[in-house]
Amino acid sequence: MLAELSVQIVKPQVWVGLALTAVAAYAIYRFGRLLIRLLEPHMPRRLVAPLNWVWGLGVALSWLAVATYVAYLPSVPLLFELGRDIAAGFRHTAGQLVVVVALAMIAWHLIGALTGRIVPAEEFSRRTVRVQTLKGVVESTLRVVVVIIGLIAALQALGLNATSLLAGVSVLGLAVGFGAQSLIKDVFNGFFILLEDQYGVGDVISVNNGLLSGNVERVNLRVTALRALDGTVHIIPNGQILTVSVSSKDWSRVVATVDVTYAASIDDALRVLEAVSTEIYEEEEWKGFFLEAPEVQGVTRLAPDGVTLRALFKVQPKSQYAIGREFNRRIKIAMDEAGIEIPFPQRSLNFGGGPIEIKLTREDLKSDPRATQDRQHAPVQPVQTRDPEEDETN
Repeated sequence: MLAELSVQIVKPQVWVGLALTAVAAYAIYRFGRLLIRLLEPHMPRRLVAPLNWVWGLGVALSWLAVATYVAYLPSVPLLFELGRDIAAGFRHTAGQLVVVVALAMIAWHLIGALTGRIVPAEEFSRRTVRVQTLKGVVESTLRVVVVIIGLIAALQALGLNATSLLAGVSVLGLAVGFGAQSLIKDVFNGFFILLEDQYGVGDVISVNNGLLSGNVERVNLRVTALRALDGTVHIIPNGQILTVSVSSKDWSRVVATVDVTYAASIDDALRVLEAVSTEIYEEEEWKGFFLEAPEVQGVTRLAPDGVTLRALFKVQPKSQYAIGREFNRRIKIAMDEAGIEIPFPQRSLNFGGGPIEIKLTREDLKSDPRATQDRQHAPVQPVQTRDPEEDETN
């Protein structure tokens, strides 16, 4: 036996045969484990473990017998004859189908395992967006290829001429293609969305002039899935996307506005706006989100109810929502401390000869709770998520 093995083991075809049979044996083993797992709810629990052991030992013994036959070791008659019978059995239709299904299943799970190892960085960046997006597209495309190849191999195992069948299917596909122009349009649009990196998984976008908006959960060649804050998932065919507004591309901006009454000192209000903007920018907690120093633009609007002041913050993408909320909290406290009033509803009604002014005011309290507010320490940390559908300027 050892003399025969030393002669056969140096032949390349023997190594190739052993490798192929090992792959087929592993695929059949995993296929059997899957069937046992499916039958597990319908059998006694005590039989599951012994059945797995019996199946594993059976597959291992069968591969050893086939390996003996492939290496051509007739000096081990029991394993050699068993391996020859098993090899002959897998040349028939049933055996080939089992191998095809088992290999297709292994390839299916292998694709998921390999793409699962592609873990993007935790911080939000364009590289993270592209990795997340391409990961889903590559996984779905490869699985479609596995299914197609598996079907062709199964047809060949059944004795059907897959070449002629594919020719007929291609003609039918050409006829169907004329009636599936929208699907073709979806695929083409999806291809260019991925190629040009227009947006990807994790981006916040608005589609078709704000008709739908949300966080991108999934992008493939056919559809884009958006998740709104209330949990609603919008599935949009790529061919129906005409315009896309991306709120998280490269950098973002906080449009920090505050209104003051006409009776307030505009110069004092501008000083407070500049002080709050600089305060946020210089704090260690928020400084890492800023890309530039704040830009105080000054008075931008004279509205009927008050004067609008504005500052601009250029920040990291998707951080504008938390910074905007923190700015709103601090500017309110700072205006209260400076005695600058933020407008509330005031209307003048004219009754005949003279106007009657109606002013809505708050009742003065003996102890003003605003005096105990801490501007630099928020009681609740603002989150960085945002409802893309909410109507706000920050």
